[in-house]
Parts: sequence; structure tokens; C-alpha cells
Amino acid sequence: MAYEHAIVLTGGIATGKSTVSAMLKSHGFEVIDADVIAKEVLPLHVKEVEAIFGDRVIKEGVIDRKALGTLIFNDKAEREKLNAFLHPLIRQEIFRRCDILEEKQKPYIIDIPLYFESDGYACKLVAVVYAPVEVQRKRLMVREDFSKEEAQKRIDAQISIEEKKILADFLINNSFDMKFLESEIEKFIKFVRGKYANCKI
Repeated sequence: MAYEHAIVLTGGIATGKSTVSAMLKSHGFEVIDADVIAKEVLPLHVKEVEAIFGDRVIKEGVIDRKALGTLIFNDKAEREKLNAFLHPLIRQEIFRRCDILEEKQKPYIIDIPLYFESDGYACKLVAVVYAPVEVQRKRLMVREDFSKEEAQKRIDAQISIEEKKILADFLINNSFDMKFLESEIEKFIKFVRGKYANCKI
């Protein structure tokens, strides 16, 4: 993929990637958000989703996201079915938006939660938002009111954050408080400026 100015932002569930993404936006980065695209794309394909999963995930003619989420996080085969259908649609829309942003000749962010779990994104730089698994689990239990087992199941559905940490070109550590995270964002911006001579961030 010849997107010279694209920087992937990824992480694990409940590592705080959305917070980092919002902070980078406030610093002037344009962000393409795969989750937002997924939420836009999925409701356009009710018939296809019903054909794959049956009417158990359809409520009053629309996709029941909660029912679908429960199904795919409890069954790897079902999760793979959804990914096989949805990821090409998301990737196509991401590339369409990349084509527009590349013309500006300045670095921008592609926020892809499942970057390492997906094929077809050969980006030059990857930043990983990191928090250890015990922090992920605790945040999920508080945020989603999950049991410890349910939180762990969601974490286990992804490549481990320790693996992603090793694969990162840059690590944004979100294990502590907001003040610490702000200092990590400053370090990341310095890193980006060092990589792009014409960086206007």
C-alpha cells in the first residue's frame, strides 16, 4: 500500500486507543477511524448479515449490535465469518479516504483496532497504545460491567497486547494517568516530526 503519510494507530481492547485518537485529533492530526467506518457500513448490509447469521441478530429489521457482539465474542468461527464479510468493505472505504488525505502531503492517522489481526494494510509506521492485560481487564469490567471471565474472553479474542508491543514502531504507554499519557503523546509527535521533514503537526 503506497500511502507514505499514513500512520496506523492500534492497540488492544480497553488500552485507551480511542482516548489517544481523540488527543491526536486535538493536536491537528486527521484520523480515519475503522470502528466509525464499521458502524457506518454494517447497517447497510442487513440482508447479508441475516444470510450469514440468521434472524437471531436482527431486531425489527435492523442489526442488533449487542446480539451480534455476544455471538461473535463467544464463537471464534462466527467471529471469523463476520470479519471475512466486513473487513474488505471497511478496507475499501479506508483506502478511499487515504487517497484524499495523501494529497495533503502530511502525516495522518488510520485508527485500526485489529490491524495485526487483519491482512492488507502494509503501512510504513505502526503506533501501539499499550496497557498490560490486568489493566485491560479491570477497565473492561468497569466500563462494560463485565465479569472477569467475560472481560478476559474479549481480550483473548485479539492478539495479545504483549505481542503487539513487540511489533510496534512506536509504543504509547497508557498504563497510568492522563498526565503521563499526555507526555507519551508529546513523545509520539516528536517521533512523527522526526520521520516527516514536511510535518506540519
